[in-house]
Amino acid sequence: MQSRKRDSEGFTFSQRIALVVVPPLTALVLAAIGVTLRFRVIAEEGAEPPRPYAHGIYCYWHRCTLAAAWYFRKYGCTILISRSFDGELITRASALLGYRSVRGSSTRGGAAGLLAFQDVVRRGTPAVFTADGPRGPIYQAKIGSVKLAQITGAPMGSFYMLPERAWVLKSWDRLLVPKPFSRVVISWSRMIAAPPKDADEAALEAVRLELNDSLERARARAEAHFEELQENH
Repeated sequence: MQSRKRDSEGFTFSQRIALVVVPPLTALVLAAIGVTLRFRVIAEEGAEPPRPYAHGIYCYWHRCTLAAAWYFRKYGCTILISRSFDGELITRASALLGYRSVRGSSTRGGAAGLLAFQDVVRRGTPAVFTADGPRGPIYQAKIGSVKLAQITGAPMGSFYMLPERAWVLKSWDRLLVPKPFSRVVISWSRMIAAPPKDADEAALEAVRLELNDSLERARARAEAHFEELQENH
């Protein structure tokens, strides 16, 4: 059948149609919602939220992807995206918002992705990781960003983005879709230093756990922010 016939890139006819239609539609919908959102930045003591074109590696939980995609579109970020069909959709949609991408993974087949990403970091471009992506489990950081930090010597930042009002999808990541005109808090934790070049697996795992804790502190602070607002009204 024609719908199952694959082109030179491995996409079926129906997938090629989706690649033409879905990315611009996604970018349009995100922009329509994004212009109505109100953002507020908070940070734990000792944390300095980055400004556009900041150098470093920045990690967040996968469920924050949509709000993050809109907010950080002017930061000149490069993102790591899987080589799957879904990854191709994300690559094309994110390009319309001004993002650069590196294809690969922080897990399966991740060596090529990390190799390309280290050149990005060394050029001074901020690199962005969904720490628990692309398939979870939720709130469990993978080792890829830690290895990238070890290779490049770049520090790792952690943040969490929480809309006050959002639709929550029934996906593995419980993806947050901000509702129009919602307030969105961006919660930052302190930067984590890169592990030394000669760090062994045990040392890298310790840094991964530190990163995981940093991400969870950012999430807890964001949730507490809106809880406090509700209590005060």
